[in-house]
Amino acid sequence: MSATLLTAADLSRTYGSRRGLFGAITKVRAVNRVSFSIGAGETLGIVGESGSGKSTMGRMALGLEPPDEGEVRFIGQPIPPSGTPAWRTQRARMQMIYQDPLGALDRRLPVITQVQEPLDIHQLGDSANRPQRAQEMLARVGLSVEQMGRYPHELSGGQRQRVVLARALMTRPDFLVCDEPVSALDVSIQAQVVNLLVELQSEFSLAMLFISHDLRVVRQVSTRVAVMYLGDFVEEGDADDLFAEPLHPYTRALVSAAPVTQRMPGHQRIVLKGEPPNPANRPGGCSFHPRCPLALARCKVEAPTLVPVDQGSGRRVACHLVEPSMSTSNRAA
Repeated sequence: MSATLLTAADLSRTYGSRRGLFGAITKVRAVNRVSFSIGAGETLGIVGESGSGKSTMGRMALGLEPPDEGEVRFIGQPIPPSGTPAWRTQRARMQMIYQDPLGALDRRLPVITQVQEPLDIHQLGDSANRPQRAQEMLARVGLSVEQMGRYPHELSGGQRQRVVLARALMTRPDFLVCDEPVSALDVSIQAQVVNLLVELQSEFSLAMLFISHDLRVVRQVSTRVAVMYLGDFVEEGDADDLFAEPLHPYTRALVSAAPVTQRMPGHQRIVLKGEPPNPANRPGGCSFHPRCPLALARCKVEAPTLVPVDQGSGRRVACHLVEPSMSTSNRAA
């Protein structure tokens, strides 16, 4: 078991939404009392539909947004308030890969200058050696010497994402948040970037929080997986176990819809009806019950809690249909 690097306890985040210039402010709960931990060298994958709170949780994990409730600890210490000197110092050990590489880069500067910037900002190493270190990192992610002097708009999407990855690794971080890092890329380029990310994680002993709606990618890179729905974790567990036998009805629907090369005999696609509820008007009881084909009367009035279903396995599920005492094959009817 790897040592715990980052711990989030009961994180919640609420925003105010106003309809029209003079409309009343409506509170929208983006993340609802979520807890998780990530060990050194481990990857926690987060999956869920758009609007489930994945990106908000990633920003809170880095301290980019303060939680309304709860706390994030990095190596046992609370994350300092954003913008403070202590927070800037800690950010050298915590970096982020964004969805849009072109938006994350400065179009006015050559990419090698931008990759060197983290060393200049954090005053790491000898200033005379920083350009050489930037060049070595860009070469490590697969860019040629000629490409290093180009501007972001002169590179392809996959090349730009490699630049973003190189820049994030310049400070030798311990923790990386990847927010939909390959969703803007072509499928063939996605595979190259994901394989590179897996190699670099092993090489640099990175812990990662990997956020994506693509279950194929999440399964490839993750040690553990957590499934989010309307700001809540509804299931969490070992990646292989969760994909082999999803227990929550929402997880089952997601896994059944994931494209694979070959379906098992008897496989059935589970199609969810309707859209996720408005976060500003959350349904009572289990937030998934309006779309759940197995919902009970209890689900409409009582919200389930995320509880362990196997001692020692780390598998947790929030569903009234799943009982800890039930055998694996019969947990969810």
